[in-house]
Parts: sequence; structure tokens; C-alpha cells
Amino acid sequence: MRYKKPFWVTLFWKQNKYHRHGVLVHTLKVLYHVTKTGRFDLIPAALLHDIGKPFVAHHDAEDIKGGCKEYSFTNHEEISWYLIRNWPSWLLSDYSKEVIRHHYLIRALGKEKTKNPKKYNRLKKRWDKLSKDMKKDLKTFIIADDLAK
Repeated sequence: MRYKKPFWVTLFWKQNKYHRHGVLVHTLKVLYHVTKTGRFDLIPAALLHDIGKPFVAHHDAEDIKGGCKEYSFTNHEEISWYLIRNWPSWLLSDYSKEVIRHHYLIRALGKEKTKNPKKYNRLKKRWDKLSKDMKKDLKTFIIADDLAK
């Protein structure tokens, strides 16, 4: 497989205006913040939550405003999950796979509430189906993710 420039740029150097570092450094910072919470069971998700980002990195018209090239990562959480979904449970638990798959859900709900009510309702149904523990863990995870930006 031949990797294009956005793969390498986003992996090592830059993502967008919301992240100061590339995916690799951001991931290590998420790992640090998750570890600080004492939630060692979230370490696998911290390491793999953005594994799909370099594969989907692209420029939208919005990203190029004013000559600034930012990257978008549409659906990166699903791609991350897709890449690890068949890993054996001794290597990665089903729970970690679900944290990876849903780690962006809280943020997506916030973005779509006024922007796209149909999408918001679809995402809200997904959120409502999650267990109480998963919701709690996703809230913990998103704090670590935000601190790592």
C-alpha cells in the first residue's frame, strides 16, 4: 500500500487548528492523561482511538480558507474501529473496541445538535443505546482527549 502525503503529515506533524501536534504525539498525550486518571483499563483505547485518522486525512474547502491548509478526519472513529474490530480479545477487549468506536460521539452530538438535526437524532439514538458505564467512560475519555490537544 502506498501512503500519500496527508498520511505522513498528519501522523507526525500537524492535524488541524484543534490539535497542536500530529496524531502520534496527540495519542501519547491522551495516554498520559488517561493514565493520570488511574483508568488503566482505558489505556488500549487511548493508544488506538485515532489509528484511522492518517488514513482518512483530507482537505475540505473549509479547511483551505485564507490559504491555511487544515486537515479533516471525517468518520475517523469508524475507520479506527474498522482497523481493529477483528483483533482477538486477548489483544484488545470488546469494551476497548467500543470506546474506540464511540470516542467521538459526545463531540459529534454537540456539533450536530443545531447544524444537522437529523444526524443529531441518529447519533442520539446511538448514545441512548450505550450502557451507563460506557457513557461514563466516554466522558472520562473525552476529557483526556481534550487535554491532549
